[in-house]
Amino acid sequence: MPRSLIPFRYSLFLLVMLNLPECLFATHQRAMEITFRHLGALTYEITLVSYTNTKSPVNAARDYLQINWGDGTSGFIPRIQINNLPDTISYNKYVGQHTYPGPSASAYTISCEDPNRNLGIMNIPNSVNIPMFVYSELTISPYLQYDNSPVLLVPPVDNACVNEPFYHNPGAYDPDGDSLSYKLVTCLGMNGMPIPGYTLPPPSNSCQINPVTGDFSWISPDQQGEYNIAILIEEWRDGIRIGSVERDMQINVVACNNHPPVVDPIPDTCVEAGHALRFPVTAHDPDSLDLVTLTALGGPFILLRDSAYMVPDTAQGQGIVSSIFHWPTACEHVKKNPYQVFFKAQDDGSPVRLVDIKSMKILVIGPRPQNLSTNPAGNTINLSWNPYSCINAKGFYIYRKPDSTGYQPSYCQTGVPAYLGYSRIAVINDITATSFLDDNHGSGLNRGLKYCYLVTAFFQDGAEGYASNEACAELKKDIPLITNVSINTTNLSLGSLYLAWSKPTQLDTVQAPGPYKYLLYRSVSDNPQTFTLIDSLFNLNDTIRPDTMLNTVTYGYSYRVDLYNLTPGNIFFIGSSQPASSMFLTLSPSDKKMRLRVTDEVPWNNNTFVIYRSGSFDGVYDSVGFSLNPSYTDRSLVNGNTYYYKVKSIGSYSSPGCIDPIINFSQKTGGIPVDNDPPCPQLLSDSVICKDFTNYLHWKNPGDTCGTDIARYYIYYSPYSGVKPALLDSIMDPSDTVYIHKQPNSVVGCYNLIAVDSAGNRSDFSNSICVDYTACPIYSLPNFFTPNGDGINDLFVPITNSSVDHIDLRIFNRWGRTVYKTSDPAINWDGNDSSTKSACADGTYFFICDVYEITLGGIQQRTIQGSITILR
Repeated sequence: MPRSLIPFRYSLFLLVMLNLPECLFATHQRAMEITFRHLGALTYEITLVSYTNTKSPVNAARDYLQINWGDGTSGFIPRIQINNLPDTISYNKYVGQHTYPGPSASAYTISCEDPNRNLGIMNIPNSVNIPMFVYSELTISPYLQYDNSPVLLVPPVDNACVNEPFYHNPGAYDPDGDSLSYKLVTCLGMNGMPIPGYTLPPPSNSCQINPVTGDFSWISPDQQGEYNIAILIEEWRDGIRIGSVERDMQINVVACNNHPPVVDPIPDTCVEAGHALRFPVTAHDPDSLDLVTLTALGGPFILLRDSAYMVPDTAQGQGIVSSIFHWPTACEHVKKNPYQVFFKAQDDGSPVRLVDIKSMKILVIGPRPQNLSTNPAGNTINLSWNPYSCINAKGFYIYRKPDSTGYQPSYCQTGVPAYLGYSRIAVINDITATSFLDDNHGSGLNRGLKYCYLVTAFFQDGAEGYASNEACAELKKDIPLITNVSINTTNLSLGSLYLAWSKPTQLDTVQAPGPYKYLLYRSVSDNPQTFTLIDSLFNLNDTIRPDTMLNTVTYGYSYRVDLYNLTPGNIFFIGSSQPASSMFLTLSPSDKKMRLRVTDEVPWNNNTFVIYRSGSFDGVYDSVGFSLNPSYTDRSLVNGNTYYYKVKSIGSYSSPGCIDPIINFSQKTGGIPVDNDPPCPQLLSDSVICKDFTNYLHWKNPGDTCGTDIARYYIYYSPYSGVKPALLDSIMDPSDTVYIHKQPNSVVGCYNLIAVDSAGNRSDFSNSICVDYTACPIYSLPNFFTPNGDGINDLFVPITNSSVDHIDLRIFNRWGRTVYKTSDPAINWDGNDSSTKSACADGTYFFICDVYEITLGGIQQRTIQGSITILR
């Protein structure tokens, strides 16, 4: 092909490959990361920090770097700072601004690709020709506050010794107080793709990162050289992933007799805002003659006011060193998530100075509201407390529980723990408030109960402070308290129940000297708001009344007792009891079991429910179990048999002076178990055998919460994500929980599973398992072959060939003429010129290859390029 007809991108590729000075392939990029800061509206400041070889000619020329903003545009940002550090390393800082078009359904991916990593990275093949690609993710959403990325305080270039443990932490601090998580990911190269052949540094024991603290440990390097790892730091806000920063860092391992210093562990701690935190920090060195320098960094040290400090700052000592951490905390420091602090000890050993880093977390908690008190009045209770000391708080949470707990928060316990049984009944969005009236949302509080309260302050980011002192109160018992609404007889028309109440014990007999009258009202469950008068009683001690001729099969019944003062000339209404209902039992038959549920709308607290069962409606009912809540499942039943049930509740008022325990019964009702229970959705997992393009699916039943009678399985498959799965196969043996799916040239696809029982009940779909092309080593090419006819390495074939639909490969000689091209992913080039059919001369050739890979998103193109050496 005439050179003038070579497509432009091939010409440009060859021009670069043939004319680029050799020096530009020299050692250059060692580490890099991108962070961002919100400036206002949709404008962000983007900072790229890189660490390069000071001696590289490329380094001096890189005054601008190109940034892809993630919104389809790109730009160049200037280098505003360059510092030459020890060990021929340069620190480079690039800063630019960008305004985004608006919120986006997915995060904006801000990225930079630098052409050359440094030469000789041990775990990246041909590293000098592999770009360094880093990115950060920025979420702009109308539902979230604007985000600032974490700031990484510890440099990403570090030293290690052979056979000595190595520790590192990126020192991430999130200025918004978002939660951070950490994981090791594959270093990225051209177009942000995983680097072919990349591996984690080889450990003698382990190489891992703590996902919570970010502590990276390599135990231990066993070979000298330079190694790169990538750490992905993810931001989480209210459980939602909102962004990330990917750091590509370098570790230089050398042979030495030095041993790293050790910072003594420091436990995580908490402090109340406004109080000072102080504790000692010590480090020692196994090589007692080494000079050890102790420093600290982290969020508390970079606050604008009342920041933390060390005394002495940058402490030094021979063999051992100590310093004191001080932090005079303030209300402005309160955050939902803890601050992370890093203590770094570095020795003066040779040839490298070794380091140990220990991290710990400090949670700053809002103070407790002071002097909470209660004042009952009528059917309400008024709460009051002192003005709150942190005016930056947003408001208060009010918690209530019937009966006291004596709770005192531990030094790290924020808010009100769920195990106490408190319920949040109100939110006050006014931090200047000092009172709250509890009227039970307008319906009034119940007599006979001891109401206890806790109050906490909450802050803008959701942080909740310490709970106040517990304050309790009871309403005056000046009205009747219903205690029993118990079913005696279950019948469609002759049903009966037992009704009882406690007379008022704290009547104001001066204002209401009597005599008195009870008016008894009843409502039916199909019209619960309409109460009908059913009786009048004129003796204050007359507190028991049977109610008969009722349909207790179909309906439940509610009752209310009104009390009147009948003093001649001074007749008036004193008050009404809280309504109380009979328990109504409903059954839900299922496969070999019966689910029971009772309604218990009563003013006292039912704490135990005893379940009784019989084989006939009028037979003997035996206890078969109990529950602490108004539901129960009776198991191991026989489908088709009829079972009858009734339930006994046991409860009490929390205020003294009432009948205790309070016992009531539901109506009797029956049901027949039937197999209408579908199997549980199965838990599906997989393993991939790349060389055979085979996916092994395996699954298990998650438990006995639903049907375990399984007759067959249906396997569903989709070649791409987002495409409705189609039936792939079925398995008739319920004990066979493995399925093998083999494809011609790919492992890509998504799988689901449905289980079906013998009655034809179908489970929901299992979890979806999706296998992408990255599950296997991606398509890559070697850099030499030996077509000499010896049967070894005679053909140019890919190193890995997985999930590729086709390729567009062109191989050029040094003058730009195409000597071979193919669309076959297997290639199988024998080293002959496809035009002349003669053997190509030994030497270096260049290739550019468009790879069309089968991915979950469909066929996607990726371009790889490089050189091939023919050796005969």
